[in-house]
Amino acid sequence: MNLPESTIIHEWRPACWLRVTGEDAASFLQGQFTNELRGVPAGGAVYGLWLTLKGKVLADSFVVRTASSGGAAAFWVGSYFSSASVIRERLESYVIADDVVIEDVTGEWAGLALFGERADDSAPTITAGGDGSDDGTGVVFAGRRRKQASVEWVFPVTQRGKVRAQVAGWREVDAEEMARRRITAGVPAVPTDIGPGDLPGEGGLEGAAISYTKGCYLGQEVMARLKSMGQVRRRLIRVTGAGGEVPGELPAGLFGGERKVGELRSAVPDGAGGWIGLAMLSLLHVEVPTVLALTAGGTPTVCLLSAP
Repeated sequence: MNLPESTIIHEWRPACWLRVTGEDAASFLQGQFTNELRGVPAGGAVYGLWLTLKGKVLADSFVVRTASSGGAAAFWVGSYFSSASVIRERLESYVIADDVVIEDVTGEWAGLALFGERADDSAPTITAGGDGSDDGTGVVFAGRRRKQASVEWVFPVTQRGKVRAQVAGWREVDAEEMARRRITAGVPAVPTDIGPGDLPGEGGLEGAAISYTKGCYLGQEVMARLKSMGQVRRRLIRVTGAGGEVPGELPAGLFGGERKVGELRSAVPDGAGGWIGLAMLSLLHVEVPTVLALTAGGTPTVCLLSAP
């Protein structure tokens, strides 16, 4: 039976799920994360980045605030694609005299993405742990997989049977379909599409992931300078290839004649015999309409779906 759009689910495993506790957890994370964490209520989630000193994107994550049994602030740090080891190392390298404990529990947690009105309506009731509590029932927060609303339900793997029972009959999609939806919406995966060699603005993340008013955090000075300058020199663009197989080795160079003008970062079949992807392209050498090639001097087969 074909169920409506509002019943779509996707089961996933976090690449990162850390628990951050301690008397200084709130102030420590506030001084490292690119987005504002002050005033976030229990169960509230904020999406943002972990930058290098040069303002490049090391990783991304959600930070979900919870409350420990002792009343002190505690947080979950979770990511779709950025690894727990990278984020944990990044955080621990800046713990000096802070009362902060970072625990990697990634292997013990799973996730379920829910899409559509039914998911939004059900989110407050599908789990008693929606406030981010530690009672074993899980955490619910707004996701970031496409432009339309989605909900993430992250829960201990020991509770998987109970979780699946609550969504029995919902239409399920696989990882390839999720990637197609994400790429179609122009939402980058970190670090595949935007990584340690890239600035947040090159991936269009400045609006969703950066606070320009919160005060100091690692990489903040670079973000402030870029904001005052107004533009970046590269941009992540949606592209498509008609016919043929999805390029096998990524990232792959993209060429205008003999000149390399960027690289294809991710790509999946588009369901119509071609493929769709995200490419990092130079704003100095690419204009619309432009058709690019995957080899220097090769036949142009890659079309831009949006303006640089």
